[in-house]
Amino acid sequence: MGETLLIQNIGLLQTPVGSDRHCGARQAENRRLKNASVLCRDGRIAAIAEDGQLPQGAEGAQVYDAGGRLVTPGLIDAHTHLVFGGWRQGEIPLKLRGAGYLDILRAGGGILDTVRHTRAASEEQLFEKSRAFLDEMLSLGVTGCEIKSGYGLDLDTELKQLRVIQRLRREHPMDVSATFLGAHAVPDEYKGQADRYVDFVCGEVIPRVAEQKLADFCDVFCEDGVFDVQQSRRILETGKQYGLLPKIHADEIEELGGTELAGELGAISAEHLIAAGERGMQALKQGGVIACLLPQTSFYLGKTFAPARRMIELGIPVALASDFNPGSCPSCNLQLSVNLGMLRYKMLPEEVLTAVTVNAACACGTERECGTLEVGKKADLVIWDAPDWEMVCYRFGSNQAKTVVKHGKVLER
Repeated sequence: MGETLLIQNIGLLQTPVGSDRHCGARQAENRRLKNASVLCRDGRIAAIAEDGQLPQGAEGAQVYDAGGRLVTPGLIDAHTHLVFGGWRQGEIPLKLRGAGYLDILRAGGGILDTVRHTRAASEEQLFEKSRAFLDEMLSLGVTGCEIKSGYGLDLDTELKQLRVIQRLRREHPMDVSATFLGAHAVPDEYKGQADRYVDFVCGEVIPRVAEQKLADFCDVFCEDGVFDVQQSRRILETGKQYGLLPKIHADEIEELGGTELAGELGAISAEHLIAAGERGMQALKQGGVIACLLPQTSFYLGKTFAPARRMIELGIPVALASDFNPGSCPSCNLQLSVNLGMLRYKMLPEEVLTAVTVNAACACGTERECGTLEVGKKADLVIWDAPDWEMVCYRFGSNQAKTVVKHGKVLER
């Protein structure tokens, strides 16, 4: 018998159920067990009991007393850009004077500034910086995440970023999914030659990424002034040919047609979607695409918020993520997305929990391993300093994750 942990005296255990995308009315369906206990063995959930009962096989287990607190699945952040060099606090005065995101990008700032710093950073420097971010995220209740490249925009640096992500996957407790986002912007050396840069990404970079097995997904920033729909289609279709499942940054600033492309290609997820219209949302529904929404980015940039309520009404599965990056969301605190999901998207607390657990797991391709508290899944859970999930949604500005259990082990904060 392997290492065994019994978490008992759980006031309320709340979790979605299943290993598929939850949409429509089902997005609000959570199982609630009172006075529960969870038995973890060899990093998996071996049994769950309620009403003060103890699971069979709990004898001799290490015991953790939850003290009557709330327990949920570990949270999953399905959209981050956390491997990068430098920071971008110097853009604040420009933004305060009215410069927009695309204005800064066209002037050589924004993503291109981070590209310069990321190219200059060593692989070890990027790893140490990124590992610290994952440590912080774990302390905030996040047990799995997706990480994108996209701050290299050349062959060597994109591969460097992806190698860092793979090392994090091997050496850090966090479950990590890897996304190639070489089409995040057009680099300086291809300025005014976006089609030529797309040729480079499709002809040289994607084959190397696939050959070295460095990514699970392929993403593209489909946006006015970045990559148009035809360029985005070519990149994502090339990625699919090489076994990289498609994701897409779509309709963040302009309704360009990225959501329709996501539906057409059957993308795993379409992300941002602030400007998504009715036609695009219908395409997401028809394509079974997860809408991965990023409320902290809307908050930080002072933009409108994506139409989450309409998406849920249409039967589109909604996930919430942080979008942690140095420019438009310098926050890796997924709890703030939880708060904003309720306050700005008007999502029910149960819908929010589904959005940051099982739907996020589906967006990361890890739904059979995590995202819910069920027998056989990874023993990844959070003991909250709260009596119920409504309190977690209600309070903001404080870390309410008291204890994180990852692979059946209690992590020290």
